[in-house]
Amino acid sequence: MKTNKIGFIGGGNMATSLISGLIASGHSPQQIWVSDADQNKLSSLATSLQINTSATNDALISEVDVVVLAVKPQAIAQVIKGSLSSFNQSNALVVSIAAGINQASLSKWLGEKAAIVRCMPNTPALVQTGASGLHANANVSEDQRDLAENIMRSVGISVWVDTESEIDAVTAVSGSDPAYFFLLMEAMEKAATDLGLSQHTAQLLIEQTALGAAKIALESNESPGELRARVTSPGGTTEQAIKTFNEGNFSVLVKQALQAAHDRSISLSKELGAD
Repeated sequence: MKTNKIGFIGGGNMATSLISGLIASGHSPQQIWVSDADQNKLSSLATSLQINTSATNDALISEVDVVVLAVKPQAIAQVIKGSLSSFNQSNALVVSIAAGINQASLSKWLGEKAAIVRCMPNTPALVQTGASGLHANANVSEDQRDLAENIMRSVGISVWVDTESEIDAVTAVSGSDPAYFFLLMEAMEKAATDLGLSQHTAQLLIEQTALGAAKIALESNESPGELRARVTSPGGTTEQAIKTFNEGNFSVLVKQALQAAHDRSISLSKELGAD
């Protein structure tokens, strides 16, 4: 991967995280380009990360082997159409991290022969602990698959899905998931302060416990259900809390929430995609 030239159209938080991850994993800053309408942002990235910046998307596309579309979903059609001749002259792999933009729309804008990987990252990529789902169209070579995977693995784990429709499930499960955990932590913090803890103490305990639980789950061969049972002693305090969650149909509510996120991902594809 170190010989590949990678260009980012859009220099926002996710692009900056990916660029930082690539450099930390050994990719040369001189092999990375970024373009953005905000010249101050470009100057900051050039200074802090020592990467190449481009005033135009066309100049960037002509330089690189892979183009990462890291602009807002609402702007992606305009970006592609504004540089279509450059895309047509390039054999670059196109990696889209724009939520709600499906491959059919990207192919319509870029051409049916374009090699496209659609990717759904999540915000923990900002601290190199992301989880990304990827799907490639039929034009993507094995080397290009490896390149796309390595880019996303620079900020966490990445998994390939067999069908593009699964990206909507990835959106519901990992793309939106950080907010679910934050919601639970927020509710736990409020309950903890009601029990008499200070806000600072409650926040620290809850955040560290969340980190520890995730670490145990990642490093264990046991399922979450088995891990939960292991720390739920009969007649104990944890059992009472779990019983209360279950009486409130916690599992049903989680299923409904993920279904709602999944369905919204599908509707966004229709709203933002090609006419």
